[in-house]
Amino acid sequence: MHSNFSDNEIHHNIISNKNKFSFSETFSALKYRNYRLWFWGQMISLFGSWMQSTALAFLVFELTHSPAYLGYVGFAAGIPAWLFTFYSGVIADRYSRKKIIIITQFWMMFLAFLLSALTFTNIIEPEMIITISFLLGIGNSFEATARHAFVNELVEKEDLTNAIALNSTMFNTATALSPAIAGIIYAFLGPAWCFTINGISFIAVIFNLFKMDIKKRNIINEKKSVLNELKEGIIYLTKNKLLLKIISITSILSFFGMGLVTLFPAWAVKILNGNSTTNGFLQSARGFGAVSFAIIIASINKYIIRGKYLAASTIILPTLIFLFSFTNNLYESLFMLVLIGGVIILMYNLSNGLIQTNVEENYRGRILSFYTFSFFALYPLGALWIGMLAEHFGIRTSIIINSAILFLFGIIIWFKSDKLKYTS
Repeated sequence: MHSNFSDNEIHHNIISNKNKFSFSETFSALKYRNYRLWFWGQMISLFGSWMQSTALAFLVFELTHSPAYLGYVGFAAGIPAWLFTFYSGVIADRYSRKKIIIITQFWMMFLAFLLSALTFTNIIEPEMIITISFLLGIGNSFEATARHAFVNELVEKEDLTNAIALNSTMFNTATALSPAIAGIIYAFLGPAWCFTINGISFIAVIFNLFKMDIKKRNIINEKKSVLNELKEGIIYLTKNKLLLKIISITSILSFFGMGLVTLFPAWAVKILNGNSTTNGFLQSARGFGAVSFAIIIASINKYIIRGKYLAASTIILPTLIFLFSFTNNLYESLFMLVLIGGVIILMYNLSNGLIQTNVEENYRGRILSFYTFSFFALYPLGALWIGMLAEHFGIRTSIIINSAILFLFGIIIWFKSDKLKYTS
């Protein structure tokens, strides 16, 4: 297969882009008032969300002492993605994305306070956590698709990729800092306070959403059935080989790559002989790597061949995960997780940006629902898969198996994706 671009054209474009590069571009999306409101509201809310997820995972392990049960909880959270994610793409194309996000924020705030109350009163049981995880998954199924598509309404097209990168930056700033804080709060005050803080944090993003002045977008409403609109989205995706390949990458990454995160509580206790604080540090190390890479991507993503970096990452990530499986102390684990977290966010960020800049507006919600599905539906399945592997073959062996599968997929992508490698 041959590229449509000559080597001279590519070299000229790279040199030209390098000449235009400026670090002032790193935060260009923040010049828009609506995006600033979104950025800071989400940042506060995400701090709470990561505190809750970190505390919840360790609480599950404390109650059950089972790596497999960690997978069950993750799987329960993902079931709604199979039921509602594609429908949420149609909803995001039909209705106000801002209103969808506000409704889902209220829903998840209610569940955070419910979880807090059950934990404070010592009523909480593993089965209750599974039920609440399922209910949270319903909110995430509708919120995530609307959230990804909503960014397009907050900035002009020339700053869209920067806004996507900054979204990753705020997400992973919270990932880097709040798990460690959650681990400390958990150790001294208990998990209920982590859930309470999360419930309060939703106020920030809801308040800022109400303050936004969003232009009414043109919505094509031909009174088609949901199934017909979904069918149109599937046909559009299957005809666009570039988008199909990108979503295939995020799907494999979510199933085999993100499963490592599921095992953090078990790794902290069984491999590192640690506790809830250790688990928080592992989560934060991944987040620190992610936010570092996200800031770099925000600065340079206009000036690189994004598809080539994405394809290369499919080989680099499994190599890092394989090396992580042989670490024996906290410092080695933290160092490897910084690198792994960075490459994971690089892959998701580049995938999101490539999709957003190559999709037609009328299909944006539906195509992003496939992208959202690849994470919220396949990550929980991957969690169930790696949890069962760890239960039967051991934690290290389960990670090695996943890294081997990812590596084989990466080799195929690298040698069979010429068009992707030349897409910037």
